Amino acid sequence: MKKKLRIGILFGGRSGEHEVSLLSAASILKAIDRKKYDVVPIGITKQGHWLGFEASQSLLAGEPQPAEILELSASTDLVQHTGSLTQTLDVVFPVLHGTFGEDGTIQGLFELADIAYVGSGVLGSATGMDKATMKQLFAAAGLPQTPHVAVLRNEWKADPRRCTHLIEKNLTYPVFVKPANLGSSVGISKVHDRSELAAAMDLAASFDRKLVIEQGVGGPGAKARELEVAVLGNDAPEASVVGEIVPGAEFYDYNAKYHSDASVPIIPAKLSKAEEKQIRAMAIAAFRACDCAGLARVDFLMEPARKGSKARIYLNEINTMPGFTSISMYPKLWKATGLSYKALIDRLIALAQERHREKQHTRFNMLEPASR
Repeated sequence: MKKKLRIGILFGGRSGEHEVSLLSAASILKAIDRKKYDVVPIGITKQGHWLGFEASQSLLAGEPQPAEILELSASTDLVQHTGSLTQTLDVVFPVLHGTFGEDGTIQGLFELADIAYVGSGVLGSATGMDKATMKQLFAAAGLPQTPHVAVLRNEWKADPRRCTHLIEKNLTYPVFVKPANLGSSVGISKVHDRSELAAAMDLAASFDRKLVIEQGVGGPGAKARELEVAVLGNDAPEASVVGEIVPGAEFYDYNAKYHSDASVPIIPAKLSKAEEKQIRAMAIAAFRACDCAGLARVDFLMEPARKGSKARIYLNEINTMPGFTSISMYPKLWKATGLSYKALIDRLIALAQERHREKQHTRFNMLEPASR
């Protein structure tokens, strides 16, 4: 019989999206094909402690346990110090959203250990996480975006008046204030006028040293449509059908995403063939601009058509490890495109192996023979 692949499902972590990660991991662990894979759940606490098998299960169940520390060695072994078993993983699926997991840090650890892992590499993860850098790459690729301003936390604290002037000089209200390095709409505020700006900036600054302020899209009676595309692949990525989220709140914030049933997903979105083609092409272009791999969800804003002009489509952001529950938009978009949740997991594991094999063709010193 063909040897089962040993897959490590890594979840939790120090991010503000810790709870979202637990939901994603629980869904994957429930759906993954146990006939194909030996599955090793690996939890990380909010304090950054890596957990062994039993403690990881308790973390998923919401039961706090003493940390059982694991060590990732250069020989690609995850050594479980609480027992005598040394487990070699074929692939790690880091279901970590946000900082310390989606930002290139954990990917660097896997690169040092020379172990295959699902998702983008160090560069793709880092650029996909930092909204300010991401937007610079989108601009270099000629992709349309809304106007925006980047401000450092220290700049805001030192001279809020100057920062306010900079924002109001380049943008008009309403604006969205965001931490540059976070996801799931954590720390994001919609600011309608100057009276709301300081509180929004302080909130975003509590989550990151870099803040991004974006121009709102639409206007009175012309709310922007929020569209999403799932991308899958490595060097030849594919785009799913386009989906739309109709938020139950003023915008698709954290509560609307995870604690409210009021938001309505529409898959596929009601678009013309030309609009759908344009959005899917832009999604793949964004994926390539950030040097992504494996998976990503690309988000768009669509300004409604006005008299004498067509609807405008703006690229908003890319998410390199989007929410991955069975009811999250990324899997739902692929299901609507013809790829089931279980098959999607299989495909991502295969893509991780493919990328790791491709890496073996790279020479890291002059004395190594060229790979064939």
